[in-house]
Amino acid sequence: MKTVYFVFFTLILSNLSAQTKNFIDLPYIETSAKADTLIIPDKIYLSIILTENDSKIRKTTEHQEKELIAALKKLQIDTEKDLSVWDMGSDFKKYFLKLQAIIKAKKYELLVKNAAMAGKVLVELEKIGISNIFIARTEYSQAERLVLLLKQKAIQKAKFSAETMAKTLSQKIGNAIFISDKNVSYAPLQGDVAGIRVRGIGKMEENLEDYPFIDFKKIKFEVFVEAKFKLE
Repeated sequence: MKTVYFVFFTLILSNLSAQTKNFIDLPYIETSAKADTLIIPDKIYLSIILTENDSKIRKTTEHQEKELIAALKKLQIDTEKDLSVWDMGSDFKKYFLKLQAIIKAKKYELLVKNAAMAGKVLVELEKIGISNIFIARTEYSQAERLVLLLKQKAIQKAKFSAETMAKTLSQKIGNAIFISDKNVSYAPLQGDVAGIRVRGIGKMEENLEDYPFIDFKKIKFEVFVEAKFKLE
């Protein structure tokens, strides 16, 4: 039985070696290409932290929680679906301050679909004294589909480049004999909103009836591909 396995393994190695040799012996042209795009995020996650100490009029976290939910419902936000308790053991967590005072804190994560709604949330929460807010992350819901489209665009560019170079030499390219996507990257936004500090938006206090215009930076998606085409 051991001999059979050895012979079978030897045959596999021989076959792979032959394939590698055939690939190397083929005349081919190698190209690479990049495709990228900027996309407006359609999923914006805001972190909201409620603390008794942070409240301007010393409200309890339980009271702030009720006000938070009421303010979000006023904006037609589905709090059952888009608001969730986040971190801190999904419950109240105690913090010790310098004077050994103990306060309670609770962290929420809120999903909004656009910058306009994010601006409305900031204003409505500022009205009730909640200002400890920052951007957890931004996402694009169709990211996977977008990456596939970028790969398609990149490989088309790589093929066109190969055709152009081969044509210069009065040759043509054949089928692709190797394709690889080297890298896929994207740069989501975290922490800041362009033009506005999310934590402490006191500058808007003079006219809280006007919702601010928040321009989120677009998410950059970038794809790199390599391809080898047979020369004919």
